[in-house]
Amino acid sequence: MLTIDDRQEITDVLSLQGHIFDGAQLDRLEEVFTPEIVYDLSEAGVGTFEGIEAIRAATVRLGAHNPIAHHVTNVVITGDGEDLATVRSKGLVIMANGTLQSVNHVDTVRRHDGRWLISHRVITNQQAPSYQ
Repeated sequence: MLTIDDRQEITDVLSLQGHIFDGAQLDRLEEVFTPEIVYDLSEAGVGTFEGIEAIRAATVRLGAHNPIAHHVTNVVITGDGEDLATVRSKGLVIMANGTLQSVNHVDTVRRHDGRWLISHRVITNQQAPSYQ
């Protein structure tokens, strides 16, 4: 069962990820991702990246097309054991051209070397709900 401290640390990791990318501090990706991270942006047409170096290289390659601000909200954490959890959250992303996008995150986080880190992330675009 996740403790309050676990939940706070997991939420902090999700928040820190935005600060690291928005501050162009790619040398700090190890503070939020496990070494074998799988980062799936395939719905956005960007692809899936495996490992921190692949994420770093893809971010550099996107250059000026990277979002300029990441905001995480609506964080819901479900414990999947003592050292594993699933996190669903919403993201508001301000793009370089000034447009705002809403995305969904589904993250697997796990305890790695005593810290909660993201080991798998899937980002999908927010779609208009279909009420029937």
